[in-house]
Amino acid sequence: MLANDSYSTASTNVELTCVPDDTTGLERIMLAAQGDLQRLLSSYFGRPIFIELIYAHCSSRLTPASSENPITQSRQVHLVCASCTVCVATSTVTITSPQCERLFLDEKFPIGQTFRRLNRTPKFSLLNVETQAIDGKRELRRTYKLETEGFVAEILEVFPDRDMFVRGEAWLMEQRADFDTHSIATDTKPEWLSVRKGHAVH
Repeated sequence: MLANDSYSTASTNVELTCVPDDTTGLERIMLAAQGDLQRLLSSYFGRPIFIELIYAHCSSRLTPASSENPITQSRQVHLVCASCTVCVATSTVTITSPQCERLFLDEKFPIGQTFRRLNRTPKFSLLNVETQAIDGKRELRRTYKLETEGFVAEILEVFPDRDMFVRGEAWLMEQRADFDTHSIATDTKPEWLSVRKGHAVH
């Protein structure tokens, strides 16, 4: 296990192992997020974080979700702040509870908010952390699992540019300026406008 969260009556300790040597304190906080990444990003940037659904492919729902008849969904969402994508999350969700089925599939709460609506703290397992350079930017990736009775999600999150955790607002404004310049130059409708937007966290 790459993350160990322990506590006693007098102390709390979160250990992250096998993370890159240059991982910053802020990045470690994001890597240890347990279904509350939107809230942490909103706190960091001081702005709403929107969920933009890119795709969601669900298995058949002929009977209510149960251990004998689980419902699965593969999905991808972008976490967007000030028109900038700050995280891409690709997930596989397994549902075995009618209550979780209703919250997630009918009421359409995102994964993190589903746990909040259930009023449960999920079991958190950090499975992998890696960095790589893509188009001159330093990506940070983590794969992890969140589990509670009736609801399990395995998630790959990609933070597209680690500079966001260093420069904050300046990074946002720079990305937004580049986006606006590109939009004017191409004179086309930005792709993100065609994607369903909702679930802002303030």
